[in-house]
Amino acid sequence: MKRTSFANWPCSIARTMDLLGDWWTPLVLREAFYGIRRFDEFQQALGIARNTLADRLRRLVEEGLLEKQPYQRDPVRHDYVLTEKGKDFFGVLAAMTRWGDRWLAGEEGAPVVFHHRTCGHETHAEVVCAQCGEPLRAADTKIRMGPGYPERLKQRPDIQRRFSVA
Repeated sequence: MKRTSFANWPCSIARTMDLLGDWWTPLVLREAFYGIRRFDEFQQALGIARNTLADRLRRLVEEGLLEKQPYQRDPVRHDYVLTEKGKDFFGVLAAMTRWGDRWLAGEEGAPVVFHHRTCGHETHAEVVCAQCGEPLRAADTKIRMGPGYPERLKQRPDIQRRFSVA
């Protein structure tokens, strides 16, 4: 059975989930942020099947989040290094961590904390308005069509209701 593709949906959440595909992909990226670069290290750290890992790494390279850099010639072996696009995914992982720490951590507290080298403090992600710096909360936010929303969909009644255009 073929998986539904969300790659062309007019929604960045759907497109991101299409890229991620499953639970292994964000974990592979997490390990890359921890400094893991080699196939065997990813495999050992995650306990993931080799064929599954190979597929996830291939996809992350194709999508431009990781880059293969050879470190050995005979046989050829590669490091998997975060690209600028891959490094930019850190905010997503940090936001997921914050939510998990709040709602899923036990009484013992967060299993992992972020230490901000710039200021020297332990910290967590906060989603704030890029304009005013205030916390970005659902109750204070209205979702509207952006410039990339497909023209062919804008007049549909369900879309009009979704974005409260009518």
